[in-house]
Amino acid sequence: MGIIAWILIGLLAGAIAKLLLPGKDPGGIIVTMLIGIAGGLLGGWLGKVIFGVDSIDGFFELSTWIAAIVGSLILLVIYRLITGNRSSHRHA
Repeated sequence: MGIIAWILIGLLAGAIAKLLLPGKDPGGIIVTMLIGIAGGLLGGWLGKVIFGVDSIDGFFELSTWIAAIVGSLILLVIYRLITGNRSSHRHA
């Protein structure tokens, strides 16, 4: 897949991850989009390492989308854990 396809999948996977984990995130839409792109790459890598499968087969393959969304969810949760602690101390 080309870089444009990765960016599109990442943007959409980030939006889907945000829908599945609603809430206020520091950084807004730009950070969510970047998390989505990185999450797509992470999901593909994890699919290869953990399950030994090529989870990134093509743009319209279900395995590609599942891997990208799972990777985005993982990164979104990690991001919230890191930034959530920082922002709660600031307001205290």
